Amino acid sequence: MIVNKAYRYRLYPTIEQKIMFAKTFGCARFIYNKMLGDRLDYYKETGKRLNNTPAQYKKEILWLKEVDSLALANAQINLNKAYNNFWSNRKHFGKPCFKSKKTGHASYSTNNQHGSVRIEGNKVKLPKIGWVKLCLHRPLMENSTIKTVTISKTPSGKYYISILVEYENQILPIIPENFLGLDFAMHGLYVASDEDNADYPNFLREAENRLVKAQRKLSKRQKGSRNRDKQRLRVAVLHEKIANQRRDFLHKQARYLADRYDVIGIEDISVKAMAKRKKGGKFSFGKSISDNGWSMFTSMLEYKLAWQGKQLIKIDKWYPSSQLCHVCGYQNNDTKDLSMREWDCPKCGSHHNRDKNAAINIREEARRISA
Repeated sequence: MIVNKAYRYRLYPTIEQKIMFAKTFGCARFIYNKMLGDRLDYYKETGKRLNNTPAQYKKEILWLKEVDSLALANAQINLNKAYNNFWSNRKHFGKPCFKSKKTGHASYSTNNQHGSVRIEGNKVKLPKIGWVKLCLHRPLMENSTIKTVTISKTPSGKYYISILVEYENQILPIIPENFLGLDFAMHGLYVASDEDNADYPNFLREAENRLVKAQRKLSKRQKGSRNRDKQRLRVAVLHEKIANQRRDFLHKQARYLADRYDVIGIEDISVKAMAKRKKGGKFSFGKSISDNGWSMFTSMLEYKLAWQGKQLIKIDKWYPSSQLCHVCGYQNNDTKDLSMREWDCPKCGSHHNRDKNAAINIREEARRISA
């Protein structure tokens, strides 16, 4: 089967290349906003959809010709996807928004056509940019073909390239023998049925005091001043460090579990809904839920398992994993109270830890589904 895999490397462009990157970022953002604005105006006037392309604007806006044409074409593809999603399912997808240059994060994508993108040594060839130095910390997959690349700039001023390659790989599904259940934990990421708890370090909480001080200084800096730009960079570096720590921890945990188990079961919960503040003034767990990165972890776990022919099974969110006794199957409705962390089964007398019992029930449900 044909498999796609992405590799991310750090770029070290020259001053001239940084200028060219900035032009391409700006042109891709401009053409996206311009095409979106014209589509919205055309719909208001006629009630019909407008199919415009970047080529229509190059005749009047000559500086669009200075950058890679495929970067503009990919901006059009992204707009078409967002626009079509909105029209097909308005309840799930919102109306496409204009892109802002003040977010600090910029990116554009281009395609590999007849070797226009290639790697030689510690440099990568990019259209309209030339050879750019990169840190090739790991080689690309052998016998793979570069399909697309995405150039991005972080708020801290670092440049990265994501290279999507395509290769043929025969992944044979295995007969599952080892099963694991994971119960979502708000402060520790997860509680496992047959493993130690994740004990997520809460990187955001640990750096919260430094972030508060840095952001307070930023708020007092005069807009447009050099000191404000320096302080903004300090805040961006702190946020980037927290994100890198979180991503590194999640990658290692997902790799550890994917190598040891054939089938892993998790609850199909809505993290976004849990993070929202409840109506009626009730408290929210938004910061704790967003900090541990459960959605990112499950995505990593899913593709790492799939690469080995293994399986991630999502259990229905209405499955009463916390209420069932994993020994005798008795359902205790009193455990709907989240403050009850331990309980004794009235039927068989077994003593249960709430989260550990739920993880075991999830494991057994995943075993039943995979059979």
